[in-house]
Amino acid sequence: MEIFGYIASVFIGVSLGLVGSGGSILTVPVLVYLMSVNPLLATTSSLFIVGVTSLVGGIRAYLKHLVDFRAVSEFGIPSIFSIFLTRHYLLPAIPSPMFYIRHEAVSREMFLMIVFAVLMLGASISMIRRIPEPETGTHPETAPSRALPVILIGLIIGLITGLLGAGGGFLIIPTLVLFLKIPMKTAVGTSLLVIAINSLFGFLFSLKQFTYDWMLILSFTGLAIIGIFAGSKLSERIPPASLKKGFGWFVMIMGIYIIARELFL
Repeated sequence: MEIFGYIASVFIGVSLGLVGSGGSILTVPVLVYLMSVNPLLATTSSLFIVGVTSLVGGIRAYLKHLVDFRAVSEFGIPSIFSIFLTRHYLLPAIPSPMFYIRHEAVSREMFLMIVFAVLMLGASISMIRRIPEPETGTHPETAPSRALPVILIGLIIGLITGLLGAGGGFLIIPTLVLFLKIPMKTAVGTSLLVIAINSLFGFLFSLKQFTYDWMLILSFTGLAIIGIFAGSKLSERIPPASLKKGFGWFVMIMGIYIIARELFL
């Protein structure tokens, strides 16, 4: 099964290069089910893999002038604050087992994987649904009515990143396009940089909490970086909307599978 895990790591990078999201949605299930990594360790390892891979993609986007740094700061500051609180206080406070259903214990790991699967279903709907391009090229200089939603979503993304090891690109991109009126290509580049910052800070906040398999993490990261270069090239030739929709259906099937596996198999 491990060979399929390494192949999947390339597609993690391809996903990030194509649509600016979806990398961590794949990383955690691949680590857990194909590489037999503990779910809690998988969520933290995912932060490094996705963080470094997204940083490479974000730098490439910056060199093409496809990063909005104002949006990066609007998302990044509340997200980092939320990640710190989640990794240091919320995650350690979650008991295991969490509760019992008909005398069957629901462990913290099982609960997190089910929550992650629900997140995957939400992400898949976001990918399948078409996001309309904004009429204006940049967001207004003064938009107080939009500041609060962006900050709130930034806090939510930080919670998701800290708790589940997911970058939150499926929330970042619609917010950039719909609230901040940023063109889709710039939204993808901006999303990559936000995901990189959030993921790497999340990993640093958890660095001393686990013993890591660095051989596995670095192998996955290297293959994912190859994938992000391939994804960036593909995005120049193939309509990203079609690929994003197809990937969304795949993520939905994966989410349903995880729920079925954790609850019934």
